[in-house]
Amino acid sequence: MLLPTARAAAQFAGSRPAKRRWVWTWKMELKSINACQKDSVASGHRPRPRILVPSGRCCRKKVFHCGHYESQDVLCEIDDVDLVCVDPSIGYETRELWQRRLIHRDVTKTLVFANPGLRKVRLRQEYDLFLVRCQTIKDLLDVNAIEGWKDYCRTSVCWIDELWLASLPELKYWLHALARFDHVFTSCSGTVAALADILGRPCYWLPGAVDALRFTPYPFPPTRVIDVYSIGRRCEGIHQRLLQAAKHREMFYVYDTSKGSLADVLDHRQHRDHLANMTMRSRYFVVAPGKVDVPTETQGQVEVGHRYCEGAAAGAVMIGQTPKCKAFHHMFPWPDAVIEIQPDGSDTLDVLDKLGSQPEHVSALSRRNTIEALRRHDWVYRWREIFGVSGLVLSPQMLARESLLQELATTIENQAT
Repeated sequence: MLLPTARAAAQFAGSRPAKRRWVWTWKMELKSINACQKDSVASGHRPRPRILVPSGRCCRKKVFHCGHYESQDVLCEIDDVDLVCVDPSIGYETRELWQRRLIHRDVTKTLVFANPGLRKVRLRQEYDLFLVRCQTIKDLLDVNAIEGWKDYCRTSVCWIDELWLASLPELKYWLHALARFDHVFTSCSGTVAALADILGRPCYWLPGAVDALRFTPYPFPPTRVIDVYSIGRRCEGIHQRLLQAAKHREMFYVYDTSKGSLADVLDHRQHRDHLANMTMRSRYFVVAPGKVDVPTETQGQVEVGHRYCEGAAAGAVMIGQTPKCKAFHHMFPWPDAVIEIQPDGSDTLDVLDKLGSQPEHVSALSRRNTIEALRRHDWVYRWREIFGVSGLVLSPQMLARESLLQELATTIENQAT
């Protein structure tokens, strides 16, 4: 019913020699992104880093942190960055755990500025930008390990990925710590207005993204041997229908069998490579709004999760639910970005049967998702937004990556006509 065919590997049109020439050109352009920086290093002169970025990759290695670290890696590729990996000292985990708990009752509002047990970092130069990217506001404690950063950084930005509107009252002893930053971003669009009211100044919405060059299946799309791929949070009704079909050998269904996002990873880059390889070999990718299975936490707030960017970039046909929010329509304005399936799973197999009978339409959807992700949802576009607000001049490496993404998207589009 849903078994992939060998023809999937030949979806990228054109002759083999022509493809080889194009791939060679593409690789040369990719190498040129950091050419200026490499030449400077080879001559013994490293450009002065103009951006300071703290990273918790040495002390927090959960699966859900991996996309966060991927965004930092892309930034390091497109600009001159000092990536400071905060280093835990003995007793850090216990101290941080208790500090987080006590902050919720800290009427003095001072604990949020205390070092949770990280080794101190002393700066020796000035920077144009201090850029903090947090999974949640509780990661802000990392900043306290960097002594006197405000004296060394011309401007500062804090970008918090997950900050739910319903959680703001219980974070009242955390939020004032954001006042230290010149600009505050969050990936939860429904929280921006309330957060701005609390801080008394503008805040910005900035959605998540993906390393589109890592996730794109082009220029040689692999055979999509996985029928349906589902990771992370899911609607149980859809999952059960897919399990039944897989049990009867009607499809190859790959899914999490544990709380994967809470597991530790050995290497965040290997994890992202693995996710990209699996997704670009999947025909259908299950998606749902952020934290779809914990309504008590979201309290009706609908947000666009990272899965949408990952599925689109890998050229999978996304099936599931379209988030009912303006943010989604801003990010994914093309037709059939998501093929709707009822959350209870009642129409899951019917929808897949219909798609399976339209192979050309499925190929077109796959191609369109990839093209649009290359043009809209690479991390470089998010960093550009931050640079614009912060007043930083765009680097040559950033412009080169943007050009490469756009050229690749155009090449795929032209090959399809």
